[in-house]
Amino acid sequence: ALPVGGRALNTILLWNDDWAMAGPDRPLGVEGWALVRDRWRAPLADAIVFHIPTLDAVMLPAGRRPGQRWVAWSMESVASDPRLADPAFMAPFDLEMSYRRDAGVWAPYLPPPGELMSPAGPKTEPAPAVYLASNANDRSGRHAYVAELMRHVAVDSYGACHRNRTLAHDDGRRAKLATIARYRFTLAFENSIARDYVTEKFYDALIAGSVPVVLGAPNVGEFAPADPSYVDVNDFPSPAGLASFLVALAGDEPRYARYLAWKSGGFRPAFRDMLASVEADPWTRLARRLAG
Repeated sequence: ALPVGGRALNTILLWNDDWAMAGPDRPLGVEGWALVRDRWRAPLADAIVFHIPTLDAVMLPAGRRPGQRWVAWSMESVASDPRLADPAFMAPFDLEMSYRRDAGVWAPYLPPPGELMSPAGPKTEPAPAVYLASNANDRSGRHAYVAELMRHVAVDSYGACHRNRTLAHDDGRRAKLATIARYRFTLAFENSIARDYVTEKFYDALIAGSVPVVLGAPNVGEFAPADPSYVDVNDFPSPAGLASFLVALAGDEPRYARYLAWKSGGFRPAFRDMLASVEADPWTRLARRLAG
């Protein structure tokens, strides 16, 4: 703890965050705790968080004071960064903060409930499905799958991968949500497949009121707001089989509406419990864990 203004301030030092995912230095939702970034605080910090995906070029501190805890933080899948599953690599760390449900501090991609419940708009695009992907990384086989799917059903692709449409105005996530809201289906294809790895690709489609078509976590159903609310690629023998299903579902308005009924009918109990368990942001929950 560091003395500040005559009192002790407990600090969580973010050692590296090259992707600027954590936000600014700030007090946390636990009295007397704050998130800081200045490395000179390392000798007295109560905990140091290391962002694993950008740790390669960064030296670890030479040592640590007794009682100081080190936290491994990653929102990337273990399939993309196998070090998270390597006991030797993880040995220096006391806690893991990640998307994995068995992590010491669970940090899923779950959005606020209010965003999820925003109403679905009209589906005005002739193509049933939309795809937005610009990351060339592909450990899931998604690029080949999309290419084959496009042979059997119209897919509008706005990202760098398989692009055949261009956004008229791109102001980031706002434009993305407005675009996918016009489509019945959104291809929520992850760049890698790992248990619990359910990202904003899935949730942005749900927020926008477009049914996500998922290539991703084998347990994605545990992260869904209701049943039915998504389509799983693994339920079909081929891209052609999936295409036939999407075309049929798009043409059956009453059946399609059931996939969006949760927008007015509410979440299933297990999903409500999941949202409640992460009501506070992960940094506040980390502080609570350390304070306890």
